[in-house]
Amino acid sequence: MEAFDVGLIGAGVMLVLVLAGVRVFIAAALVGLFGLIALLGWEAGSGMAGTVPHSKSAAYALSVLPMFLLIGYLAFHAGLTDAIFDAARKWFSWAPGGLAVATVFATAGFAAVSGASTATAAVFARVAIPEMLSHGYDRRLAAGVVAAGGTLASLIPPSGILVIYAIIVEESVAKLLLAGFIPGIISALIYALLISGRVVVNPKLAPARESFSWTQRFKSVPGTTPIIAVVVIIFSAIYGGWATPTEAGALGAFVVLVIALVRGMKMKQLKNALFETAMLTVMIFSIVWGVLLFVRFLGFAGLPDAFAEYIASLDMPPVMIVIMILIGYTVLGMFMDAIGMLLLTLPVVYPAVIGLGYDPIWFGIIVVKMVEICLITPPIGLNCYVVNGVRPDIPLEDVFKGIAPFFIADVITVGVFIAWPETITFLPDLMVANR
Repeated sequence: MEAFDVGLIGAGVMLVLVLAGVRVFIAAALVGLFGLIALLGWEAGSGMAGTVPHSKSAAYALSVLPMFLLIGYLAFHAGLTDAIFDAARKWFSWAPGGLAVATVFATAGFAAVSGASTATAAVFARVAIPEMLSHGYDRRLAAGVVAAGGTLASLIPPSGILVIYAIIVEESVAKLLLAGFIPGIISALIYALLISGRVVVNPKLAPARESFSWTQRFKSVPGTTPIIAVVVIIFSAIYGGWATPTEAGALGAFVVLVIALVRGMKMKQLKNALFETAMLTVMIFSIVWGVLLFVRFLGFAGLPDAFAEYIASLDMPPVMIVIMILIGYTVLGMFMDAIGMLLLTLPVVYPAVIGLGYDPIWFGIIVVKMVEICLITPPIGLNCYVVNGVRPDIPLEDVFKGIAPFFIADVITVGVFIAWPETITFLPDLMVANR
């Protein structure tokens, strides 16, 4: 049997296992292991299966993940999220659907120190939903805005998903983190416009509007200083070139820890932050280990090269090919988690897209935006399950109905990024020009 045929069989088995409910990292590791043995023999195949996880997990670039995750969990347990939401609430109360708009920008602010979408959704399901419901907001809108707002952590640095993309395709982590900033803000603005537009058309969605004086608004700003300081430190370090993303993440975590201790963080809260960081890190690393075995198997089978050649031979505009690939991501995201989907598809899709002449940084942001969409797409829609888990009084069906308009907003946002790629490449190009 030819290596290519073995690769096709392996890919088919992998898809069946995932659809059957087997954990992605287990399915990928098993198929990768037996696939390598089938292609290379027992000794070489098993030997490679033993070295790949260690060599990849020991990569310096991957060490940035636990640093960024730690920043988010420390910020949450230190109570910094309450200050962000309070400030956003007072500054955006004038807008139609002001509390929901405030939630969007508060999640964007927390995303700048979190890096984890599910953590962001969980935090604001506790903080923002009770406030919106107490002011008479429609519960579908309240749940939907939190689930959708949580996805902003996938784009706004420090994003764990962007780091994983950078490692898979061997691109600059610093460039990708900077590239995600403007698209993240654009996504938040489109969400906010969507909310206000819906409330203007149907005021029953958000009947109450709060009023705050300018004095109250300005008094809320100092509470956001710790978050702003961490963001400035991380961006200055990366953009200025005097620290790697890992070093900037470690410095940011140290600053948040000091702020948390000054604010009276208890030892139990610190332990919880460290434990939750460790748990999520192990989960991510497990997926990386398993899927990288599968990716190595696909490489030996020749599937990525064959797919790239097939894409290059298609007689259609490159932009149509990219749109077809993005539609494929949307469908795949209904059945797979975000990290597993990236790890499985990028080794095959990335060479083909780059072969069409597209910028790897641009494509990275586009793909991660698709990952955002998958986080709110049924039946998986992980952020929706998180919101329902924190707020079981809101049925899962209502959460999914609540995110439907945000799905449309995300499709529009992707269209903006495709039509105007400079919205993504501006900051990375500026960083290169200034060095």
